[in-house]
Amino acid sequence: MKTSLVIMAAGIGSRFGGGIKQLETVDGKGHIIIDYSIHDAIEAGFDKVIFIIRKDIEADFREVIGDRIEAVCAANGIEVGYAFQELHDIPGAFPEGRTKPWGTGQAVLAAKELINEPFTTINADDYYGKHGLKMVHDHLASGGGSCMAGFELKNTLSDNGSVTRGICRMNGNNELTEIVETKNIVKTADGAEANGVKLDINSLVSMNMWGLTPDFLTALEKGFAEFFETDALDDPLKAEYLVPIFIGDQLKKGEISVKVFDTDDTWYGMTYKEDVAAVKASFGKLIESGVYGEELYADL
Repeated sequence: MKTSLVIMAAGIGSRFGGGIKQLETVDGKGHIIIDYSIHDAIEAGFDKVIFIIRKDIEADFREVIGDRIEAVCAANGIEVGYAFQELHDIPGAFPEGRTKPWGTGQAVLAAKELINEPFTTINADDYYGKHGLKMVHDHLASGGGSCMAGFELKNTLSDNGSVTRGICRMNGNNELTEIVETKNIVKTADGAEANGVKLDINSLVSMNMWGLTPDFLTALEKGFAEFFETDALDDPLKAEYLVPIFIGDQLKKGEISVKVFDTDDTWYGMTYKEDVAAVKASFGKLIESGVYGEELYADL
């Protein structure tokens, strides 16, 4: 069965402190995090890559990554598509003064017309490792339903500030029962805490690596319309339609079942400008240890 990787690259990155964080290079060859995600996607067996971007970064995106990636994908028989997340593409009246994007739910819906097969979502500015992506791909390719890669909280923290994570609760069959959106998570000397409450650093969290099927998009679209009758009315300038929140609501209603795959991969991301040096050092270690070659795509 064919599978697509949907890369969400439209985020503004307000906490990054200037520049487009999705386009920050992470190694000596000029590769960015997306390069490594594409490498791992081809290696895992995905058939299509869909970039979700904004029109205002399209020229920069194509110059830095798009044209080069299209050549790599073409050489490996991978289709490439582009979708655009537009601020005004909503199922309701646009609130005057709104400048903030509408969130990952709207981003995924922007690619709806390009998705005809099971698909996996990831963030453009996050490095996930190979293991989780391979597990999610193989589950979908074998006809499995909705799933996600769960990352251990300790492997997803920043040294430079707080993060928000969806802490996952599961039943005995490793099926997701609840996502607890937890803000202001910071590293401590002996683990992590949020607003003074100590957290289990071995807890699994969602990092937006979801494995989904095309029929999910129908429910997501319906939910977006409902969002504009509720949350968007309550907070028209800041409310966001987020995939994990929507899935959490679906779980409460018993309308979705999500298999959770436990991965011990370490997440790297550039939430803050200060994260860049550490992320570059981490990729250097991955290359030194042979996880990737210096010529990134040479082994495909």
